[in-house]
Amino acid sequence: MSYPSCFKTFAVVAGLAATLALPAYAQDRLKFKAIGQPLATGLIQKNKEQPFFENFAARTGLPIDVDYKPIDTLGIKDTEQLRVMKTGLFDFVSLRVSQNSRDEPTLLGLDLVGASPDYVTSRKVGKAYFQAVDERLQKQFNVKLLGVWPFGPQILMCSKPIEKLADVKGLKVRVYDQNLAKFIEMLGGTPVPLSFPETHQSLSLGVVDCAITGPSSANSAGWPEVTTHQLAIGFQMALNGYAITLKAWKQLKPDQQVKLQAAFDTLGDDIWTYSEELFQDALNCNAGKDPCTTGKKFKLKNVAVSQGDRDLIRGAVSKVSLPLWAEVCDKTNPTCSQKWKATVGPIVGVK
Repeated sequence: MSYPSCFKTFAVVAGLAATLALPAYAQDRLKFKAIGQPLATGLIQKNKEQPFFENFAARTGLPIDVDYKPIDTLGIKDTEQLRVMKTGLFDFVSLRVSQNSRDEPTLLGLDLVGASPDYVTSRKVGKAYFQAVDERLQKQFNVKLLGVWPFGPQILMCSKPIEKLADVKGLKVRVYDQNLAKFIEMLGGTPVPLSFPETHQSLSLGVVDCAITGPSSANSAGWPEVTTHQLAIGFQMALNGYAITLKAWKQLKPDQQVKLQAAFDTLGDDIWTYSEELFQDALNCNAGKDPCTTGKKFKLKNVAVSQGDRDLIRGAVSKVSLPLWAEVCDKTNPTCSQKWKATVGPIVGVK
């Protein structure tokens, strides 16, 4: 073998060895799939979430392209997100917290009825219970939580006249989780579990008399067309999350993981601010008042929120939502409510 040939062979072998010695990180451009929020939920999905995922490489500085699809275009129910993520068919999910709490009750610790009456408190609660939820999702579903964010206070909208929260007695009310259903029962109402897309028609047909959601999502979905009153008291903050499968996460180098987390932190901060802006503007739009810059004007009657209503909501934590949730959650996750009381309890005044 000639010297040049020998050197050439050695170079090839050395190059192959070097390649095999590289960490098992993806070196090429990656293509990930993402499940998004329903289109029907409105402006946060449209103006914040979708642009982020559709311009993922630019927003994160990572060689990743994302095929983003809102969940209501996939034929998947929003209650099935964790099950679908566990199969590995998708890499990212815009996780609907309450809707998936039947599959993983720990999730609901982020948003118990009455525990997050305002944005400041809700953000503290989300940060305090984040680790407990993340650990649980990783263990049970191979999914890592990247952040939580709010649609905003979930308010009451009715097609029948109401003057206070207690007026839901005898009325059928659309709810989206068991925690909220139990609270409506305590008030004497009849909870009716309905998905968001089903609610407009159900209000129109009288299947339900009232429904609970955020005012901006309601405006986008046209709920004020089939309701007459809005009571702007926050039952929950409708926290949602962004998560990635551990399989996808482990395809990234450590420095790429840092970049990815930073990008989702920025997106989350942006949505927290935007959500609060949308909330007040949407209330104005729904009632036909100015300023109204983000939605369509309707003519709902604003029902004044009394101190008695606020006390009812605040009291729900210790009387209804925490005991009910703790009983369910501790059966599958024995440290569930213990961690909540240790981390969130001091924030909301519950021991």
